[in-house]
Amino acid sequence: MSHLIKTVLFDLDGTLIDTNNLILTSFQYTLDHYFPGKFTRDDLIPFIGESLESSFSQVSPKLMNEMISMYREHNSRYHDRLVTEFPYVRETLAALKADGCSLGVVSTKKRDMVERGLRLTRMADFFETVVTSDDVMRLKPDPEPVERAMNDLSAQKESTVMVGDSPSDILAGENAHVRTAAVGWSLKGRTMLERLNPDYLLDNMKDLLNIVRHAKVTI
Repeated sequence: MSHLIKTVLFDLDGTLIDTNNLILTSFQYTLDHYFPGKFTRDDLIPFIGESLESSFSQVSPKLMNEMISMYREHNSRYHDRLVTEFPYVRETLAALKADGCSLGVVSTKKRDMVERGLRLTRMADFFETVVTSDDVMRLKPDPEPVERAMNDLSAQKESTVMVGDSPSDILAGENAHVRTAAVGWSLKGRTMLERLNPDYLLDNMKDLLNIVRHAKVTI
């Protein structure tokens, strides 16, 4: 039995919008304050796509909450200056909507910053649901955020794909038993994502249109 893809769920940061510079700058600012000179920019790339709790608890459980507060303040202050959308994102979202797909965002960030990013890039209207860390008990790679978005959209597992740039996105999709698509522009590197065996690997966002329009999902 085969199904066309009807629901597309997206991670936000590093997938739809380019927040990489903002995220790395905020980590660097925070960690340089507490541990001057200890962390290079390359040291921070593994933190991308993970929750702040997970990232900062690896550095210092005792200072975690303080560091999260400093990170969020810096991130908020520089957000609008440093955030842009990735190429072909807007055209692809518009085409998917025109094709009748239901679209959602599944992010590990707090709602206020997710909505700010969507407003800044004028993408908010494309999405029928936005699931953030404020809406769930467990974050990606747990399937709960993906399942919450699917529930909001009355989506079926067989016809849903989760699109993201980090292992937690691909694993969350797998754990929710939906298709997965990794983006080749991930700062974490294409090779690392290939090792996770996503169902699809996108060179640019327009590749998603071929997958949705032509890939029958056999179950």
